[in-house]
Amino acid sequence: MAFPFHARLIGKTLALSLCLAPLFVLFPGTRLALAGNHRAAQPAPKQDQPAIYFVRNPDPAPAFQIAGLDGKPVSPADFGGKAVLLNFWATWCGPCRAEIPDLVELQAKYKDRLQVIGLVVDDDDLDAIHDFVKKFRINYPVAVASDDVRIQYGGIAALPTSFLLDPQGRVVQKHVGLRDPSLYETEIRALLGLPIEAKVETFEDTGEVFLKHADRATEFPGVDLSHLTPEQKKIAIHRFNAESCTCGCQFTLAQCRINDSACAVSKSITAKILAEITGSAKSPHPPKPAPSTSPSNSSSP
Repeated sequence: MAFPFHARLIGKTLALSLCLAPLFVLFPGTRLALAGNHRAAQPAPKQDQPAIYFVRNPDPAPAFQIAGLDGKPVSPADFGGKAVLLNFWATWCGPCRAEIPDLVELQAKYKDRLQVIGLVVDDDDLDAIHDFVKKFRINYPVAVASDDVRIQYGGIAALPTSFLLDPQGRVVQKHVGLRDPSLYETEIRALLGLPIEAKVETFEDTGEVFLKHADRATEFPGVDLSHLTPEQKKIAIHRFNAESCTCGCQFTLAQCRINDSACAVSKSITAKILAEITGSAKSPHPPKPAPSTSPSNSSSP
């Protein structure tokens, strides 16, 4: 039985999105970050009207050209005029393995107007990758992502992570974790101008797609700014973007809160900043003065 898009999206997608493979980000000293800590890039659709969400003013996809498994160069720029799905994955990643058959099916179904590109992360066994591609009959280019490519796309904190590009080569959405293929298909059809059973809405990227836009954010996971005056909030946001987190991620505090809401370091630092701004920082009580003593009235011997 075929389920309507909204029923599958609300049911299956929410269940599958919980199945995520953690991955070390690419910066020295960074602890393991879970994809589930990402703030959602889109609000939940209304029950009576499914919706998909694209970035309002999308950035061009960071350019790259790397050698594919077949030796041919792989670059998103080579597929202008097509929708492109950049899928960061690894052979050891369970959720990645689960979604690849769906990506293969999407590539076959929309082969003339869609290009899936598989970018392998943290997997240097080329023989295993070749065997995997053959076993799963992957019908799209696969290449091992270089460190530069991963950094350009935000470090890739968890797998799978996918970026959706419109036919103009702009990144309109980012998905972290396993998603219902019907969501991908609906987004792809919308980009190609094909009929869909959903409305298209837009949102401003405040760091959910590219962390460099965290300076646009006015809210941060786990940070309560509701008690601040407008001026205090302005000061707090400025400091969140000006100061770095010391957890080893090499991100600003704003970026770290958006990228990893479970980070205890950025949570503690932002709390201290808010306490300083509101004057509620606890300061030690000044020591009590020692009792005064009068000179001894006893005579000298």
